[in-house]
Amino acid sequence: MKSNNNQDNNQEESKQSSNDAMYKEQFLEIYKDPDNFGKLEKFSCEVCKLNTSCGDEVKIQLLIKDNKVKDVKFRGKGCVISTVATSFLTEKIKGLDLDTIKNLSNKDIIDLLGIPISYARLKCALLSLEALKEINIEKNKK
Repeated sequence: MKSNNNQDNNQEESKQSSNDAMYKEQFLEIYKDPDNFGKLEKFSCEVCKLNTSCGDEVKIQLLIKDNKVKDVKFRGKGCVISTVATSFLTEKIKGLDLDTIKNLSNKDIIDLLGIPISYARLKCALLSLEALKEINIEKNKK
């Protein structure tokens, strides 16, 4: 009976290891060429945020029309988790209204990433969300 339990545990560990490798590969590809990386020629607002604990930095530009995000771009330098989270978040907010963006949560970002994030990497993962939360929503409603 013990050997079956050990075999089951080994299969689970192998599956987890395979999933981790898949995510690492996918994240590295996104890091090399993230969606929405660049600069908008015309934008309604811009926000910058720095993670002082590691040096990651992000600048997000939004083009807002009819109270919705018509376009979004970001620039900056950061680790893989920070860049991938920003890429995923900027893709998610396209077309969303500003009130919906204001109500996005930390859990939404973790869910977008789809992997467990350690406490040490949480600030990296949430940097872009924190930046968006600093945008004066009322001022930018159009």
